[in-house]
Amino acid sequence: MDAPIGHFDNARPAPACLDELTRPVADAVRHWSGSVPADRIVYVDTDPEWADTAVFVEHYGRDLLETSANCVVVAGKRGGETSLAACVVLSTTRVDVNGVVRRQLGARKASFAAMDTAVGETGMEYGGITPVGLPAAWPVLVDSAVVDLPYVLVGSGRRRGKLLVPGKAFAELPGAVVLEGLGV
Repeated sequence: MDAPIGHFDNARPAPACLDELTRPVADAVRHWSGSVPADRIVYVDTDPEWADTAVFVEHYGRDLLETSANCVVVAGKRGGETSLAACVVLSTTRVDVNGVVRRQLGARKASFAAMDTAVGETGMEYGGITPVGLPAAWPVLVDSAVVDLPYVLVGSGRRRGKLLVPGKAFAELPGAVVLEGLGV
């Protein structure tokens, strides 16, 4: 199959390659619901050495930079309590952690979660964390620019492979909150 964006040697509907995904991501694809059918989510096999965005677009095509998104785990703290959330922003931007995120979480302080926390709580590999398959109780803060794209390239839960997801599907993820200005 041809990928809806980019040029990849191996592109398949995500439901056809659940074994390539981490357990939480495979479970999310297996139980997918919403207006976008699960088979419109495409898995592309990519080299894990090129997983980081800058290196990835150098190898797979600079045009992908405009349609790539990063998913980062943040920790909000207030009164001795810590809550985790995910933020999804275009790769050409950075997450407004101390403004939009902190206010949305009602936190006194917000920061990027430690790598061990992000990996341990998501069941995904660092550098491959995706908003598909995150813990159900987490808020998933999505920049509106991500939702507006026809397709978005995000992690697959592993450093090997990526998911191509219709932008509007991000607004339908469990816990999704679409925000203007999350990515600056």
